[in-house]
Amino acid sequence: MKIVSLCSAGSCCPVVKITDERVEIGERDNTCVLTREQWDTLKGKILNKEL
Repeated sequence: MKIVSLCSAGSCCPVVKITDERVEIGERDNTCVLTREQWDTLKGKILNKEL
């Protein structure tokens, strides 16, 4: 599992947790769960500046 923290000083601290099966984005009880296929689609759209 890879965990990336999205913290900045004085703010909430969401994280991205990446496993072989899924990706979780958020914090505590406020999370979004994506399959790896959905994650790859989202990542591609961001990298291609579609989002």
